[in-house]
Amino acid sequence: MENLALPSALDPAAPSPATPSPGLPPEDRIGPWLAALEAAGAAVAVLDGARPGLPLLGCTAGFSSRGGKDALELLRQAGAEVVRAHQGRTFRPGGAPALALAPLRLGPGAAEELLLCSLPDDEGAEDRRLRAQLALSGSAAWEWEVATGRIAGDAQFAIWHGLPASGAALDPAGFFARIHPQDRMRIRLAVGGLLRGAELFSKEYRLLAPDGTVRWVQGRTRCWPDAEGQPARLIGTLTDITEQKRTEERLRIAQSAGGIGTFEHVPGFATAAVSATFCALLGLRPAANLPVPLVNGLVREGDPSPFDRLPPAAPGPAETRTFRIRRSDNGATRWLMRRGEYLRDADTSELRFSGVLYDITATQEAESRLQALNEALESRVAERTRELDRVWRVSPDLFFVGDAEGRCLGANPAWEAALGISLGALPGTPLVALVAEEDRDALEAALAQLREGRADVAAELRMRHADGGNRAFSWACIPDGNGFVAAGRDVTGHRELEERLRQSQKMEAVGQLTGGLAHDFNNLLAGIGGSLELMQARLDRGQPEALPRHLEVAQGAVQRAAALTHRLLAFARRQTLDARPTAVNALVGGMLELIRRSVGPHIHIETDLEPTLWLTLCDQNQLESALLNLCLNARDAMPGGGLLRIATANVAVDAAAARALDLPPAGYVRLTAADTGSGMDEATLAKVFEPFFTTKPLGQGTGLGLSMVYGFARQSGGQVRIDSVPGQGTAVHLYLPRHQEAGQVPPPAMAEGLPVAGRGRNRTVLLVDDEPSLRAVAREALEYGGYTVLEAEDGAGGLALLRGGRAVDLLVADVGL
Repeated sequence: MENLALPSALDPAAPSPATPSPGLPPEDRIGPWLAALEAAGAAVAVLDGARPGLPLLGCTAGFSSRGGKDALELLRQAGAEVVRAHQGRTFRPGGAPALALAPLRLGPGAAEELLLCSLPDDEGAEDRRLRAQLALSGSAAWEWEVATGRIAGDAQFAIWHGLPASGAALDPAGFFARIHPQDRMRIRLAVGGLLRGAELFSKEYRLLAPDGTVRWVQGRTRCWPDAEGQPARLIGTLTDITEQKRTEERLRIAQSAGGIGTFEHVPGFATAAVSATFCALLGLRPAANLPVPLVNGLVREGDPSPFDRLPPAAPGPAETRTFRIRRSDNGATRWLMRRGEYLRDADTSELRFSGVLYDITATQEAESRLQALNEALESRVAERTRELDRVWRVSPDLFFVGDAEGRCLGANPAWEAALGISLGALPGTPLVALVAEEDRDALEAALAQLREGRADVAAELRMRHADGGNRAFSWACIPDGNGFVAAGRDVTGHRELEERLRQSQKMEAVGQLTGGLAHDFNNLLAGIGGSLELMQARLDRGQPEALPRHLEVAQGAVQRAAALTHRLLAFARRQTLDARPTAVNALVGGMLELIRRSVGPHIHIETDLEPTLWLTLCDQNQLESALLNLCLNARDAMPGGGLLRIATANVAVDAAAARALDLPPAGYVRLTAADTGSGMDEATLAKVFEPFFTTKPLGQGTGLGLSMVYGFARQSGGQVRIDSVPGQGTAVHLYLPRHQEAGQVPPPAMAEGLPVAGRGRNRTVLLVDDEPSLRAVAREALEYGGYTVLEAEDGAGGLALLRGGRAVDLLVADVGL
């Protein structure tokens, strides 16, 4: 090999510039190399060796200034044969500077045929320059003298082949020994082809380094003949493509793992280069090449073939095809997708079709199932739509579709049958115009709730009939986009039935009430009347000593009648309550002695009172009566003795508990009376608040005790709840509202008896009552106390006496007047 001189300023060991992007044209891609050589002071130029006339792609300033372009002109005139003969050597045209010529590759796998020309500046400069250029390109150069069998190369070649230094030689046996055994025969055949007349070969193969590592190289070798046309020398370059091969292997592994096959086909050729995964997808054994008719023959009739018979006129964008194949191994039908692109080969300029193939059977089956589901769903939707349309047309209920303002957008034919309103008159009509005036506020409230986005709104509205009357409809409404949909059911008949049922129940209750009252008052009046008759008989016989006993019986009957009336008024919630701030703990403490005497020594009483109990606002006398009633009921439930527990507590009732208790959310004072008695079953619990219902033996209970407690609690703004388990006992919880205002708690009111004799001397009382017998008794009682009494039988008479000028100190009147 001739010495290839390079400028001394260039360092052959210097790193090459970053490899430019392969997508750029050669003119742009040589920029980094020319810039590096320009900085080193080299005089070089790059020619396009594949195009006629060897067009100049670029050169350094030193190349132009030293007459290099004149030498290039002579080189072009010499012709392509001379250029090929002088690659890797020096071309010396007459009268112009000598040119050192060498092939140039722009990185691993590059396809361009570029020619690097340099001007040597001294002896040996050409060699150094070419070596630097090869170093910058990441390649090695070598030369094989055919006659002697001597093979030598540059420093990079020496390193890759385990030679001690640049210039050391190999014989053919040593040269082939460094080639991987699996590639060795292939390269021997290629070299043999060059020696038998082939001009050039380009092969990829593996080199074995002395340490055992493997390096992939791209070898390009050309044969240069002597004057007689016989092979004289082989000149080649080696480019390291190890990293490229690793990347390809990783891609192959990824494609194999992902079931992706690759292929390359030259249109018009009978075979296509394929990967092992490509073969597996078709059910074929692995092969490097497959006949195109075999591949196309596996495609189901009517589906597009993966390979075209004729290429397109020019490369175009990537194309995707989907087709079915019948696998060669088991005949199974699979869906495959092929994605490929026509690219023009850089060496031969012919079109090549490259791409990938992968199985999409699962996706296609899923799409088929989804399509079937969609079709079934569409069928069901259509059927449901027909059903809804039938319901819309034949339903007796009113359907109304309205906008956000309540104007009609659509209505069903039932409007005409139910209200006598023509369907043609409804569109655009506000719903409020169809509702009775008394219920329009309720409609506006419902529409406001719908506009706020409430999911469901119910309302009962009276709708105007065309005949001028009203019909009651129960409406259920839901929001729908910017409007709403409502369904209304005629409940006029139901409400009339409910009203008749209420009236019937009212009459039944009145009958039960009057029957019970008649029975109780008949017994009481019998006791009073009998006592009075006996008193009269004793007086007629002159036996006054027996009068006190009969008076006691009569007075007892009167007291029982008064208590019965008192309870009836409380149950009816018509009795006026004297509501005051009440400390329930103090009230309980003041009643304990009375309760102990009332329940007897066989009942043990236990208290559990909240120390920081809130005040409550209620009638203290009524609360005392209610507590005593509960304690007496507990006593009757424990005839053999037991435990009576009286407890108080502060209770904060939240929204959920308030719904269960039928109370507004707030703070409440809870008074509990619990016993360990017989308890009550569900059937008994359901009736305990009914008037005259009692579980006590005949004659021992009026059945108004718990009714009175319930009436008092509800009238006070509270509630009563009972927990009971048969055989374990009963707990009655009385809830009374918390009183927030601070102030002095008045003592419980004390009842007074008859006026003390003489206490009302010089005092005048105006007595007003429309019942003569009551007026007479009251007059006598007041006069017994020393009062002067003025009587009136009604309010007008009482006002007349007051206006008459008489001084009146006290007015006693029937509250009903």
